[in-house]
Amino acid sequence: MALAVALLAVWCVGLFARNYWTPDEPREADIAWRMSWQHDKAVPLLAGEAFCEKPPLTYWAAALPIRAFGPEPWAARVPNLLYAILTALGVGALCRRALGMGASLVGAAVMSTFLLSYQVAIWLATDAPLLAADAIALLGLYRGFYATDRRERLKGYTLMHAALAAAFLCKSAAGWMVPALTLGLLIVWERRWRELLRIELYAGLLIQAVLIFSWVWFVYTGPEGLAHLKVFFWNNLVGRFTHVDAPAEVQYAAAHRNTPGKYLIEMPVYLFPWTLLVLAALRHAWKARLMSLAEARAPRFALAVTLPALLVLSLAATARNIYFAPALPGIALLVSWWALRGAQHDKWDLLALRATAVVLLVSVVVLLIAGAVIGIDAWSEMQAQGVFVALLLAGGAVAAGYAVGAWRSAADSFLMQRYLMISFLALLIGPLLAVYVEVNEWQDLPSIARAVAEDARSKPLTLLHPDETTRAMIDMYTRDAVPTVADAAQLPADSLALVQLPGRAPPRSAMIAKLLHAKPAQAPGLPGTLIREYQLPNGRRYALIDPKL
Repeated sequence: MALAVALLAVWCVGLFARNYWTPDEPREADIAWRMSWQHDKAVPLLAGEAFCEKPPLTYWAAALPIRAFGPEPWAARVPNLLYAILTALGVGALCRRALGMGASLVGAAVMSTFLLSYQVAIWLATDAPLLAADAIALLGLYRGFYATDRRERLKGYTLMHAALAAAFLCKSAAGWMVPALTLGLLIVWERRWRELLRIELYAGLLIQAVLIFSWVWFVYTGPEGLAHLKVFFWNNLVGRFTHVDAPAEVQYAAAHRNTPGKYLIEMPVYLFPWTLLVLAALRHAWKARLMSLAEARAPRFALAVTLPALLVLSLAATARNIYFAPALPGIALLVSWWALRGAQHDKWDLLALRATAVVLLVSVVVLLIAGAVIGIDAWSEMQAQGVFVALLLAGGAVAAGYAVGAWRSAADSFLMQRYLMISFLALLIGPLLAVYVEVNEWQDLPSIARAVAEDARSKPLTLLHPDETTRAMIDMYTRDAVPTVADAAQLPADSLALVQLPGRAPPRSAMIAKLLHAKPAQAPGLPGTLIREYQLPNGRRYALIDPKL
């Protein structure tokens, strides 16, 4: 119960203590806000234009609290709390099924605290519901694949198909990748070719067909249905893995370019702070290759979840850290399997645990320094300096204390693991909350949008070459249906224009600006008379201009 409360506090800090942060969150918020009142629910809209990168399930869910409470960040992220809980429960149930009751808490806690899964859980995007759906799909796959009777097999595979339907409606066919590759590798690894002939494996396809084709039909019968379906299923799916013939605005292979070994190089960050424990688990998994199929079932399933996805993602044209998130349940299962083998832990396992304690101590120092720097920069604006300092020091003290306790508990690996988990949770609840509150000042885009609305209230407004964040910000907080132009020569003479200025605004504190080597932002030539400049400390800069003067 205490662990569940602590995880809930961690999620609430990340979900409800932040503004919409760039990149992506302002865009996703605008799409969800539009979905809360637009008539056609089949195609998401960004600033009134079709946005066919992702199917609409995520936006449907976020639109419900937005419709009730308005486009507030906390309201839009309410469904994310449900996704985080479902992910933890799905992985916990998977670990329990594979390893027994004792593994469920370990699996849920490890899964929820990987740095990458924490980022996915708190970020307003399609990846949080996708991760929850894939976790439940993997649970169903495990139940179905290792079932001992037809009824249990049917229940497992049906659960898998229901979850895969939700995954598809979150992120198209990419949501099928991890479970499908896992099933394929398990069949080959265990030479279970007969599994492909079982009717139970295919019965649940009817659920997917009904849900997915219903949505596809509504898109097809809507305005520009075929064009939208092409973007959904060709440009945004195939185009993520290779270059396709498409207009520049839907040429997705050009963005987030992949590089050789990117995922392996970044993997220690994805798995922070449990990277060394994952390496220890992999060492034991290598030894487990000599076990029978039944004895090594859990690590084999864990590797089947992780390795094929890693290979496919490494070969894709595009790469982002969040693409790897659906494979994290496999790593959580592997760590749970290793954690329960406490009696077989050796000096290398002890070294991994102690080194993790050192990593957490270093993290305490880094986060306290970061908090102090941010606090100094915002000191004159802060309304509750005492609370800020208390959060930093109290959370840091608890985290450091338990990290030291883990180091000293060398005789009990289970106690070390418990102390390490408490230490990291304390970091995520205390110091990180203080940092979030202050970074909000750098990301307060609604304040700019409302100022623009006041300054341009009596004239039309045009956006000059805006990015998605700017379009979303103006659409939600200034006025909707604002036209955009790509070139200053196209600006209407009777309209004011908003243009994003290059670079970032300097921090408030001159000392911090010097420490960060922040250069003064340059004032570029503007295609008109400057009416007002807007900027956020260490954040975005905009200018409102009158092109006819």
